[in-house]
Amino acid sequence: MYLSVNQKYSSFDSQLAKSEKNDCFVRSVASAADIAYNVAHSFCKEVFGRVDKRGTNSMIIATQMLKAETSGLDIDGKKFSVRVLGKREVKNRYKLKGEVIWRQKTLKSFIQTHKLGTYIVTVANHALTVKDGEVLDWSSNSFLPTRKVQAAYELVEKEDSRGVQLSLF
Repeated sequence: MYLSVNQKYSSFDSQLAKSEKNDCFVRSVASAADIAYNVAHSFCKEVFGRVDKRGTNSMIIATQMLKAETSGLDIDGKKFSVRVLGKREVKNRYKLKGEVIWRQKTLKSFIQTHKLGTYIVTVANHALTVKDGEVLDWSSNSFLPTRKVQAAYELVEKEDSRGVQLSLF
């Protein structure tokens, strides 16, 4: 079974997007947060130390996402809470000859267990977005459902509290 891939990931209409390479994490942030590519590009540069045309280091992603778990992320005025998915959510547990073995989930099995929500998922040398069970990635990756999930981060947009007023009775 092939993955259903949404074209939003590859369709950013920006001169910067057209001139970049190794920008999968930028595209993942942009598609997960539903923001413009240029905004995501400068955000990844500032927060994740991304170097133009070089990609984003997975260790820096993990470190910054752990920090964001307590403080959240503010991307272009949108506030997000971040949850780093633990071992039980990115790995499957098997019993083999009485021994318990943990193996990385495939992208396909990750989607089956996370049908709702927005996730930035890292696989070997690549990042993509899974949004409500749909993969936002390059369409050429639709034939790779067996890629192993290395890490996943859930983004939840916080409610806008600016419009709420305190009323006293």
